[in-house]
Amino acid sequence: MYYRQMGRIPHKRHTIFKKDDSSLYREQVMGTRGFSGTQSILYHHYMPTEVLKAELVGMYLPEYEDQQALKHRLFLTNQTIKTGDALTAREYILGNQDLIIGTASVNETMKSFYRNGDGDEMMFIHYGSGKLETMFGSITYRSGDYLLIPIGTIYRLIPNENEVTKILFIESFSQITTPKRYRNEYGQMLEHSPFCERDFRGPEILETFDQIGEFEVVTKSRGLIHSHLLGHHPLDVVGWDGYLYPWAFNVEDFEPITGRIHQPPPVHQTFEGNNFVVCSFVPRLFDYHPEAIPAPYYHSNVNSDELLYYVKGNFMSRKGVQLESITLHPSGIPHGPHPGKTEASIGKKETLELAVMIDTFHPLKVVKTASQIEDTNYMFSWVEK
Repeated sequence: MYYRQMGRIPHKRHTIFKKDDSSLYREQVMGTRGFSGTQSILYHHYMPTEVLKAELVGMYLPEYEDQQALKHRLFLTNQTIKTGDALTAREYILGNQDLIIGTASVNETMKSFYRNGDGDEMMFIHYGSGKLETMFGSITYRSGDYLLIPIGTIYRLIPNENEVTKILFIESFSQITTPKRYRNEYGQMLEHSPFCERDFRGPEILETFDQIGEFEVVTKSRGLIHSHLLGHHPLDVVGWDGYLYPWAFNVEDFEPITGRIHQPPPVHQTFEGNNFVVCSFVPRLFDYHPEAIPAPYYHSNVNSDELLYYVKGNFMSRKGVQLESITLHPSGIPHGPHPGKTEASIGKKETLELAVMIDTFHPLKVVKTASQIEDTNYMFSWVEK
């Protein structure tokens, strides 16, 4: 990301910064990779270390099923009945040592504040609207938004009243960034990138809460959930600056890269983390070679598992897959278009599909409870009757 500043900050870092009553604001340096990664400096009314009570709540890491026969799998997330706030509504579906993936149907405001101390979080808003309220300020969100929330950020998700916000989320154990190949040595997005800095939305307004009281912050760290009771409102920041902060990017601002013949999935890449990438399949013109086959070719997943979340429209290589579904095509066996989809794509000029793809470079494991929403017939959908 690039440099931003919000609120009031002193002229020089690590210098005296006083309130009207001559007491000091409390400076907090928040950064990644020690002091060598991206960082921001925040100025609080109160000491961020002031904790009245700390409790261990329990494990949050999911239990995975034993390895089954290698096969393509389909999970119908619209069949989940669990709802709640942006933390309690989470349904874990897949994961490995690098990330956990799931969905959430959010219909409540978070009663407590929350931070992930194990890594970054990414939320894709399938539908719904509301506000992401953070220590860096607030971001309004809508359908199609990716919300990127850095490790250690205290936040609450507030859905609009009488609306459900459906989220595809990633809990990463590493930093999530834009693709390195789309940035120059100074971090600026290059001209051939399918998006640029104009498309990124940082916090829109910094709301400062100078309040004494008891406020709970639920913290994920070391694979466990902890409860920290603060003696002041956690969103007490009066100003900050730096390169580390939450931001949003709407998938409508992704400019697809097309060609005369079929372009491989890397042209759709939007984000990357340690051992995984996130891609956006958006409405776009098809290939324009006179003999092009727009549908993807069959592909052997040699090094990666491929996950697709279906958002809108008819995905060009699939049939019979509902929206809000997740397909998993694991490494070790090939995948490709369903019967008839290759032929049907010939001569087509465009696709109106919208989907999110996550490719992982370590095998994904299936969470035990995900079997409750699995369509076990999916593996046979390539068998022509």
